Amino acid sequence: MLSLPHSLLLLLSVHLSVQQFPRPCTTPEALTSRLCCPQWPGDGSACGARSGRGFCQQVTVSDLPDGPQYPHSGMDDRERWPLAFYNWTCQCAGNFMGYDCSECKFGYFGPTCAERRESVRRNIFSLSVTERQRFISYLNLAKNTISSDYVIATATRAQMDGANGTVTPMFSNVSVYDLFVWMHYYVSRDTLLGGPGNIWQDVDFAHEAAAFLPWHRVFLLFWEHEIRKLTGDFNFTIPYWDWRDATDCQVCTDELMGAQSPLDPNLISPASVFSSWKVICTLPEIYNARETVCDGAGEGPLLRNPGNHDPNRVRRLPTSADVEFVLGLTDYETGSLDRRANMSFRNTLEGFASPDTGMAVPGQSTMHNALHVFMNGSMSSVQGSANDPIFLLHHAFIDR
Repeated sequence: MLSLPHSLLLLLSVHLSVQQFPRPCTTPEALTSRLCCPQWPGDGSACGARSGRGFCQQVTVSDLPDGPQYPHSGMDDRERWPLAFYNWTCQCAGNFMGYDCSECKFGYFGPTCAERRESVRRNIFSLSVTERQRFISYLNLAKNTISSDYVIATATRAQMDGANGTVTPMFSNVSVYDLFVWMHYYVSRDTLLGGPGNIWQDVDFAHEAAAFLPWHRVFLLFWEHEIRKLTGDFNFTIPYWDWRDATDCQVCTDELMGAQSPLDPNLISPASVFSSWKVICTLPEIYNARETVCDGAGEGPLLRNPGNHDPNRVRRLPTSADVEFVLGLTDYETGSLDRRANMSFRNTLEGFASPDTGMAVPGQSTMHNALHVFMNGSMSSVQGSANDPIFLLHHAFIDR
């Protein structure tokens, strides 16, 4: 068993993949050479090497074997990421980060990234009316603005590779918001084994294992960072929803994340800006049948019908007592290190174990998982769950 402090140190020291595709690295030349070391505009050198911001370095990945849940090798682009696409990437120095080392690490600001500044996430109900409106407007702006830095893959590497070493890039533009929806889909999607519908489902690089908490922490920090870049508001932080002891969806109002539509309980109220949002990456069966990945195309309206879920799967929303029990668990991971783990802090917080006993409860969803199922809509499917902006509030609270 791993004690909590030591396991957190181990997890946070691991390079966590968030499956990004920088726009400059999606050309035939970059994919053929497997080189992703763009020039930093400040001095025109790869990775800002002349200015000491970083350097182009060969990628090294862990040789540790995958768990028994995934018995395949060489079948999935996400294995030993990012080697299916790139062998060389920018390794940034000091407080610099980014695919070209042009940005500051989380928590650092200024032209030389020397200014350390603390950012505080606040309870959404403590925000003023103006602050709430600003938050919603930022989300809507992100939903409707194409990312200038990143694109999404619409095919596997094998599908991009042609004869005689040729490569046909298969990428698509995506909005700043949907970039993160796609990333959450991509990290949890099924493995394509070859042939229509021939897939491996027992695979997920961000859930049901030790990476759940650190992966989502980096994911939220990166999401926050991209919204700051888009809006120019570098004081922006994602608010959280403290759902302890809630009996309904307290944030499902038209002033916040959208009330239920009076015309259809599965839809968002027309008075909310979120009623116009289109979801992406919600049809895994179709992608699997076509042997491809989500291409970011709109697939219909955002769905949500909170509380009308299967009560046998979620008996109640988490309570204050549940949270206290989970925080009292001293082992970050135990046993099988997956959804079957007992007395595991991660597994109980993620929601595969009982917050009364710490023992795994097959067929039930507790804690983090309970909120997803309770929403009874787009947020209830792992691969497409980030389509619902409540995802941000929920995971910001999980990350506290």
